[in-house]
Amino acid sequence: MSVLIIVFLTAIAALFAGVFEKGKFSRYIGILGLLIAFYVSYLTECEFFKQYLSMFEFGANAALFTKISIVITLLLFFLGGFAFSNHRSHQSELYALMLFSLCGGIVLFSFQNLVTLFLGVEILSIPLYVLAGANKTDLRSNEASIKYFLMGAFATGFLLLGIALVYGSSGSFDLYKIHEFGIANTKDLMFTMGAILMLCALAFKTSMAPFHMWSPDVYQGSPSLITIFMMSVVKISAFYAFFKIMTIGFTGITGEWINIIGVLIIITLFLANVMGLAQSNAKRMLAYSSVSHVGYIALIFFGMNSLSVYNLAFYLFAYSLATVGVMMCLIWVEKLKRETSYSAFSGLGHTEPVLAVTAAISLLSMAGIPLTAGFMGKFAIFAQAIEKAPFLVLVAVLGSALSIAYYLRIIMAMFFPKESSFKTTEKVTLTYNIVAVFIVVALIAIGIFPDLFAKQFGL
Repeated sequence: MSVLIIVFLTAIAALFAGVFEKGKFSRYIGILGLLIAFYVSYLTECEFFKQYLSMFEFGANAALFTKISIVITLLLFFLGGFAFSNHRSHQSELYALMLFSLCGGIVLFSFQNLVTLFLGVEILSIPLYVLAGANKTDLRSNEASIKYFLMGAFATGFLLLGIALVYGSSGSFDLYKIHEFGIANTKDLMFTMGAILMLCALAFKTSMAPFHMWSPDVYQGSPSLITIFMMSVVKISAFYAFFKIMTIGFTGITGEWINIIGVLIIITLFLANVMGLAQSNAKRMLAYSSVSHVGYIALIFFGMNSLSVYNLAFYLFAYSLATVGVMMCLIWVEKLKRETSYSAFSGLGHTEPVLAVTAAISLLSMAGIPLTAGFMGKFAIFAQAIEKAPFLVLVAVLGSALSIAYYLRIIMAMFFPKESSFKTTEKVTLTYNIVAVFIVVALIAIGIFPDLFAKQFGL
């Protein structure tokens, strides 16, 4: 809970920096607070917080996913100076809302109770409804905010109804008492219906098809830095909560929901990859790419073993790093060109080779090409699932092969253009180059030496 308090106080400080017209310092306040929180996440939890263990337990798994989320958020804050250059009047609010949303993520990593789960989901989501509409003069951003809010409220209704049914049948909100009830009452219809309704709500939060319909429009309409935050930190938080509630709370009725997830995986991988191929806008294509990755990650539910949590963390970290790598390139192109079509990237490899190489390696990692972190992440999850669900793994492999086609469109535009469209003398900032080098080194290093991931995060 110490980390949660530090991130919360950092958000308050960043917010009040804007009140005192020091908004430009909010980013530095956020970076400092996140660095402190990252350090504290390695320390033993204070004895005082043990009285809250029935609601909130910052255990080893929660600490691991919190560290990953903090690292990704830190990278986004480093990119914020350029990305939010047209939001100078309300930068502090944007940074503060990102930190408040991260607080919701930390709650989701540590929840022990369905009430805490609900609070975590809402704390995570409500700031995002505002952040999605941060480009106040852009109709797409306004649409993204309204659509996300309305669909999010609808999904919250499913979540609350599911919680009510689970509580009505088990008589408890406690995760482990629900676990015990599920094992003893495998045929309880009310309990099963509650679990399925919660599954649907969390499938929405992770943008799993067919509950993904909001994500392409929201990801495309939101400011690009906020889109990265939703694609990475929010997805990490939501998916771990999804994984935790299904594999602990509803273990006793696994047979009732596992086939539903299998069907959702097939729909997700087919729909997202086909729609990704059909896009002419790079940002929208990456939105569908993000949806497809939920299908790969969801294979973690099949063939559960002692390494499942580690494999999930590794994949989410590799995916999030790659997302930051390609989207930071898109941010720079979008600022210069005012568009994100494939043609906008033409010739970038000759003008800004560091940025282009980072985007290319990130896309190859997303596709699961060997020697990248993405390959190791997919290999671990596929290897875990292949014995219990060989057909789903085959579908996932075919989906990965299909995704290479639309990832290559950006790479081809950057390095092999018919005609370069970059005529500007403006150069990428030093901060962007440093972040780019970090991402390239990290993706290749943990791709070749995956044990580095465990060592760096204290496992």
